[in-house]
Amino acid sequence: MKPEKGNETSSNGFDRNHIEFEIVDSLVPADSEKKCIQLRSCLSSCTRPCLAETYPLPPGAACPRRCLDNFLCPPHSRMGAVMFMVLVALAIWAALFSLTGDQALPKGNLFSLFVLFVACWCGGYVVKLIKLPPLLGMLLVGGVLGNAPYINVAKDINATWLFSLRQIALTIILTRAGLGLDPKALRRLSFVVVRLAFLPCLAETIVDGIASHLILGFPWPWGFMLGFVIAAVSPAVIVPSLLGLGEKGYGVEKGIPTLVIAAASIDDVLAITGFGVLLGITFSTGDIVWTLFKGPLEVIAGTLFGIVGGVILWYIPQKSSKHLVLFRATLLLALGLVGIFGSIKLHWSGAGPLAALTLPFVAALRWRSEFKEGEENPLERVVGVLWMIFQPFLFGLIGAEVDLSNLDADIIGLGIGALFIGLVVRICVSFLSVFFTNLNMKERLFVAVAWLPKATVQAAIGTIAYDLAKKKEDEVLQGYGKQVLNLAVLAILITAPLGSFLISILGPLLLDRPTLQDIELNCPKENENEVNKPLKREEEEEDEDADVGV
Repeated sequence: MKPEKGNETSSNGFDRNHIEFEIVDSLVPADSEKKCIQLRSCLSSCTRPCLAETYPLPPGAACPRRCLDNFLCPPHSRMGAVMFMVLVALAIWAALFSLTGDQALPKGNLFSLFVLFVACWCGGYVVKLIKLPPLLGMLLVGGVLGNAPYINVAKDINATWLFSLRQIALTIILTRAGLGLDPKALRRLSFVVVRLAFLPCLAETIVDGIASHLILGFPWPWGFMLGFVIAAVSPAVIVPSLLGLGEKGYGVEKGIPTLVIAAASIDDVLAITGFGVLLGITFSTGDIVWTLFKGPLEVIAGTLFGIVGGVILWYIPQKSSKHLVLFRATLLLALGLVGIFGSIKLHWSGAGPLAALTLPFVAALRWRSEFKEGEENPLERVVGVLWMIFQPFLFGLIGAEVDLSNLDADIIGLGIGALFIGLVVRICVSFLSVFFTNLNMKERLFVAVAWLPKATVQAAIGTIAYDLAKKKEDEVLQGYGKQVLNLAVLAILITAPLGSFLISILGPLLLDRPTLQDIELNCPKENENEVNKPLKREEEEEDEDADVGV
């Protein structure tokens, strides 16, 4: 019997008409699908004006057009970096709150640290947008958080945490400086490093001691103690500024960043040693003869620790390790922290910074042979990332240490006068210290200006004399101690921003860097890209501005 027409069935038993209707139905969208398509089309037409692909940024666009581009979707450029930081900050705070509860709420220790870090990072980022050093913004934000009424978040941070974070950040920046030292330039300038470390520091100390005695009425021991407090320069300010110029090639050919960075650490050891000697004389703490010999012994101990640790890092971890860079970075930073915190524990605090600087320098002497000339040591990138994290803590906490309520209005004017007399002498002696070298007049002037910033040592030892005077319960000694503290604060407020600003502005004006013609004449063609990296740095600054790091 034949199947009826319109109801044909294949030999396999399938209804052909039914299949044909299903195919036709699948080609014609249902009502719900039509609505989805219409909705999608509507949303696409509404959001198209907000898309970056609709309005690509033309080359050489004006500032308003570049600003508008930041707000187009999807998130990109600086706005993308800002949104990334906001999400990271919220996620970190939520994790801290989940783990610690009240500690992550206002008045809690972790909450205060979190706010300090985020606020200082933002302050540094904003200041960098106007082509100024980020540490200026971090110092200012730290000062606001430490002094503004009802906002003084920094006061809620545990004192032990404050001290530890500052020392960790100092270890990282000294490690970065040690890795960046050029052994050839250091060998060539070794005698100049000693002159630059000793002569300006001693000259400023003597002038400040005499000025404080004649102008402020300090006794001679207190005057020279103040001189050593103020005379110390700050590696925490100088090193990042000089490394930034070195990355762009300024002054590298003559070893100027290496010269200033190496001398800064020795300058601090000399200042801390002299301060300790005069502190012992003034308060009769311990044997004076031992105090006199302790300073040179600290220098020897710190150098020996760095040399021994650096040699150990030549062989441990083994080169065949799959995670060589990670293991080297971990051991390097661990030994640096041992040097810093161990010296403080043993009351040989002058040895720590020198150990943290010598250790990576000695280790890098052998590591350099593993890389081609001009190739970057991957450890420098690792330490650079850590510095990006701890930089806001260091400068934010230094700014927060400046307690404006302790400033005595009666001595501010006279103190600033005495401070500027010492700074003028320091600049002149620093300028003369680099004579009989291959530096030209502009480069000598830059070295003298780069020798201005003060922050770390003043924040660390500025309160020691005042604290000892309070324990003695002597009102006269307390008065002198408070004035030493006030003048240390003034030194930070005046020289840290001024010095870092002058370094960043005058560096490109006064220092030379190799040109493309010099590279073509002195370098093989195959190495041109490696040697020319500093010259490409400025071309990449726009992209770096959109990055999350400052």
